[in-house]
Amino acid sequence: MIEQFLEKCHTYYNNDEMEEIKKALDFGEAHHKGKKRLDGTPYMTHPIGVCEILLDYGVDATTIVSGLIHETINHGGATEEEIEENFGEEVKNIVVVISKLNRLELTDEKEYSAMNLRKVLVGMSEDVRVLFLKLADRLHNLRTADALDKESLKKKVYETISVLIPIAHRLGMYQMKGEMEDLCLRYSKPDVYEDILEKLNATESELHESLLDMEESISSILMEQNIKFKIKSRVKSVYSIYNKLNNGKKWENIYDILALRVIVEKVSDCYLTIGLIHAKYRPIPGRFKDYIAMPKQNMYQSLHTGVFGSDGNRYEIQVRTEEMDEFAEKGVASHFAYKEKHYMRNVMEQKLEIFRNLIESSESLSDIEFQNSVQNELLNESIYVFTPKGDVLELPKGSTPIDFAYRIHSDIGNHTVGAIVNDSIVPLSYELQNNDVVKMKTNATSSPNKEWIHIAKTAHAKGKIKAYFSKQEKENYIETGKTILLSELRKKKLAFENVFTPENLKRLNEELKIENLDDLYFLVGSLRYTATYLISFLMEEKKDVQDILLERVQRKSTMPKQDHESEILVDGNSDILVTLAKCCRPIYGEEIVGFVTKGEGVTVHKVGCPNISTNEERRIDVSWNVNNENFYFASFLVTVPSGKNYLADLISKSSEQNIFVESVQSKEKEDNTIYEMVVKVKNKEMLERYMDQLKSFSYVKDVKRI
Repeated sequence: MIEQFLEKCHTYYNNDEMEEIKKALDFGEAHHKGKKRLDGTPYMTHPIGVCEILLDYGVDATTIVSGLIHETINHGGATEEEIEENFGEEVKNIVVVISKLNRLELTDEKEYSAMNLRKVLVGMSEDVRVLFLKLADRLHNLRTADALDKESLKKKVYETISVLIPIAHRLGMYQMKGEMEDLCLRYSKPDVYEDILEKLNATESELHESLLDMEESISSILMEQNIKFKIKSRVKSVYSIYNKLNNGKKWENIYDILALRVIVEKVSDCYLTIGLIHAKYRPIPGRFKDYIAMPKQNMYQSLHTGVFGSDGNRYEIQVRTEEMDEFAEKGVASHFAYKEKHYMRNVMEQKLEIFRNLIESSESLSDIEFQNSVQNELLNESIYVFTPKGDVLELPKGSTPIDFAYRIHSDIGNHTVGAIVNDSIVPLSYELQNNDVVKMKTNATSSPNKEWIHIAKTAHAKGKIKAYFSKQEKENYIETGKTILLSELRKKKLAFENVFTPENLKRLNEELKIENLDDLYFLVGSLRYTATYLISFLMEEKKDVQDILLERVQRKSTMPKQDHESEILVDGNSDILVTLAKCCRPIYGEEIVGFVTKGEGVTVHKVGCPNISTNEERRIDVSWNVNNENFYFASFLVTVPSGKNYLADLISKSSEQNIFVESVQSKEKEDNTIYEMVVKVKNKEMLERYMDQLKSFSYVKDVKRI
């Protein structure tokens, strides 16, 4: 195995590089000596297997060296210093990041594992070679995953589908993406996988004959025109067929199972070839795509079309040059070995921009929103629109001019007042289409509208809008808090420096976790604590902040009514800001109980929540404000039989009730599909009515609140 691997390396690397590779092999073998994988093979078969995958992508020698020793920290006892001493800082940095990533494990799917997803994305965004290694590492592990226990395999598959396949897609590494998709389907739904495979095998000779006939026909057309070419043909992947079946298509109605790829020498030959094919075979309407003139953001280029064959079959045909084909198979990695470094940096900045946008936005998004953004923006269908100067932007399908504006620059988004698409004024809620030319109208004195959060499609735009309002509200609270605090000090004839001494500020920092005076002003301005009681806390050392807050509630404070009215009344007061507990997500109409929480004011739980504190001294009577008009998020599970997509019915029923479905996650369990739905409702009655209506469907086995 090692001899074959080194022989293959010789075709890619010079003598000096080969010496480093051999040195890395020796280093890996020494640290993994005597260790076995779960399937009983020597441990070094994994690093070598990873590097064999990477060799097909023409990566540099540094990546191969890193791949050969990438498990020596976690499973070989090597130190960072030892790796740097032997192979240099560059290799050490790559191996350290991979080691950290491989120690991360996704938790329960229900939690969406948002924190780990963020860590993975952040870690991978530093060096493209880490991405190559992580993808190859996972692909090799999936190829040999039969030895894993059921639970470990389930986690691997979930992480691959949620994080790594979208990354491979975004980087244009479709060959690797396709194999991972097929393997994940094989492990997660073996019956479905085998069923599709059997159907393909049953028609293999017929499909092969059809492809051969079409190959011969296209070959004769191109030879007549003296066009140099190569033709590749394939039957659609098992996972692609599964996706179509899962979306409601019947086997007999999947028409693009047959596909051919024509590789020519020049770009002009690409267009000529498409023209010649269309002259002989009737094109399928709407199937022609020109990704040469308008490359995808991951730099993918090709011409796509669909035609009706003379045998009645439908064929998917792609036409591209040799270089385009290499990139289509290997993505960014195809450039790595022979392009200049500054070129690679430019390419990678474009590739990783979407990761950075998501990371930047993640703190202002809920876990569910973040998980959905990873899926929607990295994997789902995209559109391509133009700036007035002709630059192409890739956006998720369904994007609006607001997404376009924030994609260009935050200032453009924040000062947007209108949009012109294809020389016509459109509303900001307009859904952009492929090839639209978009021009944004701005005004330096204008600012975002909160409704834009519901109009925007991308996490990047939503995050920027939320960040704008968070900053604005915080600044207002700080200014208000400062005014209130100074006014209260004047009333009490106290000097600021005598009350808020360094020692007292340190006490506040320990109790309230504030870092500076702005944080203090914010607490006062946002009504979490009043100026009177914070001053009392500092001047009367016997009391702590929670005691002061309890006293305030018990005495039913007579402070003037503020502009802000809480959705929750704390012992009759509407001017105390509260936090709804995330663990039980209480909604209007449900029985609730409040607790004074250190550093957070009052936290409200649903009665019966297992996380309710047993400390009766901190319990506070709370009730819903009857003037409350807020919406609340509620989660529940819907269990239906596997084999059919019932989601359209469930969502249609929500529309009838004016209930907004925030997100849906599905998973298979035995013979059932379980949809975890998050909806936005006004009250308990509305939620229960919707859940009862879902139960009325004959196929719904169970509807249960989380």
